[in-house]
Amino acid sequence: MGEVLDRAAILAWREGLRRTGHRLVFTNGCFDLLHRGHVEYLAEARAMGDALVVAVNDDDSVRRLKGPGRPLVPAVDRAQVLAALQVVDRVVLFAEDTPAELIAELLPDVLVKGGDYQLAEIVGRDVVEAAGGQVRRIPFRPGYSTSELIARLRALDHAEGL
Repeated sequence: MGEVLDRAAILAWREGLRRTGHRLVFTNGCFDLLHRGHVEYLAEARAMGDALVVAVNDDDSVRRLKGPGRPLVPAVDRAQVLAALQVVDRVVLFAEDTPAELIAELLPDVLVKGGDYQLAEIVGRDVVEAAGGQVRRIPFRPGYSTSELIARLRALDHAEGL
């Protein structure tokens, strides 16, 4: 089981990986309602290196990105659920709208995003590649989206008159 670390601790952990020659994989997102698409994505990302860190948007940044009705699940809970996954080694929260600063500090060996992102849109790509790292995209899995899941739940709620 992984751990949720603060920024200073995640940077110290990263240094330990670097000293021992272990490859760090980094990904990020809101992970508001964890679903099968997330789990498959994270497992595929983890297979690209020796350790996986997942950076999770804090509640304020999710609201700025997704709107006033989000997140549905508080950041500390989202982080704990992710940390409980066998494929996730560490989780860190970030308050900025993008993880650009965190990526520049960690300098992962592999930066991973979903296939719904074009390479040019991937935040941190420039610094990771400049440091000799790789940027990889994992194919998007249609039908597995938090926004779609929320829409289905709202439609169901509306149909039942609740």
